[in-house]
Amino acid sequence: MKTKKLTKLGLLTCLALIIFIIELRLPDLVPIPGVKLGLANIVTVYCIYTFTPAETAMMLFSRILLGALFSGNLMALWYSIAGGMLCFAGMTLLRRFADEKNMWFLSVAGAVLHNIGQITVAMIVLKSTTVLGYLPFLLISGCIAGLFTGICAQLVTKRLN
Repeated sequence: MKTKKLTKLGLLTCLALIIFIIELRLPDLVPIPGVKLGLANIVTVYCIYTFTPAETAMMLFSRILLGALFSGNLMALWYSIAGGMLCFAGMTLLRRFADEKNMWFLSVAGAVLHNIGQITVAMIVLKSTTVLGYLPFLLISGCIAGLFTGICAQLVTKRLN
């Protein structure tokens, strides 16, 4: 990997991490635990369209690991990794069918997959399927958040390219 590309990925990782930390400090938008906009995913969606899958994965997993360390919540690391892996895999596959005008679609799909990954970890950790009752709320909020972050990623990509 060339120095310029590595530097750009490092800066984008830092940007996503800063956005993540700022979002942690904001009050919850709704009184449902775990529901948030996921603004750092604007950077991830941008990277999906700008870098190779391996480069995007490096940025994403660096951000997830550093975010867990900086927030002091290592248990959240497992939820984030599961959600992030599923989200990344789905968005990478769907990228072939969604051009830059349809980034919002990719982002919504990623948000839904992220929620499914997190619920799966919750079922394993809690050894219970009762958390599946929480899934409809997460899916609805994920679609809304994914649409918002996808539109933001579209606007950012349009400005930067």
